[in-house]
Amino acid sequence: MSFFVAFRKEWLELTRTYRLLVVVIVLVFFGLTSPLLAKLTPEINKFVPQDSVISIQVLRPPIVEDSITQYVKNMAQFGILLAILLSMGAVAQEKEKGTAAMILVKPLPRGTFLLAKFAAMAALFAVSLAVAGIACYYYTLLLFEAMNLMNWMALNFLLLVYVLVYVAITLLSSTLTKTPVAAGGIAVGALIFLGLIGLVPAFGKYLPGELVTWGTRLMLGDTSTSWATLGVCLGLIVIPLLAAWMVFRKQEL
Repeated sequence: MSFFVAFRKEWLELTRTYRLLVVVIVLVFFGLTSPLLAKLTPEINKFVPQDSVISIQVLRPPIVEDSITQYVKNMAQFGILLAILLSMGAVAQEKEKGTAAMILVKPLPRGTFLLAKFAAMAALFAVSLAVAGIACYYYTLLLFEAMNLMNWMALNFLLLVYVLVYVAITLLSSTLTKTPVAAGGIAVGALIFLGLIGLVPAFGKYLPGELVTWGTRLMLGDTSTSWATLGVCLGLIVIPLLAAWMVFRKQEL
């Protein structure tokens, strides 16, 4: 019961501070503009001087795959950015202001406190990606053609897991530090570290970026799977949450 009370508190905070609204607006905006940008890029390039260093030669008309690629790129990039920005103060800010100590006097188990924060963030991104996915699907249908609905849902699920990896890592960073800025710095460092490791093919195929690649392949008709990567990424969610709990339960508030 304490979990649902804590979750409700976190969810209300996300809605009352307009963070839910901001994430929905940002992701839906890029969900809507991804197929539009894919459709209009050839027309835009007509106005770029052919001798310009920024000119882009488009040798074919836009196709539905361009919309998918644009959507995946936007959701991955802005999903990570929002995950870090929204999660970096989740614990650190409450410790800094002293509200964590007041809440945990209830009493509320510290593990439940952390889990409720993660669950609220997971719900926020699930709702936002669902709305953005619907928006992109509809606009792609209007501008191009219908996509495989089941594969589209699978793609957005993989994008959600991809984002939640960085939510969990940032939540751990927020637990380890006393300020949101420090937590954000650690999370960005982890992002860069995983990106560098991902450049090594032997390791990259098991890291979060492969989830995005898998989802894209699926939409382009390639049925090859990366279940091992999904397992590793779920571990990259669970392990930081467990580490955050182990650290947080010993901290003085």
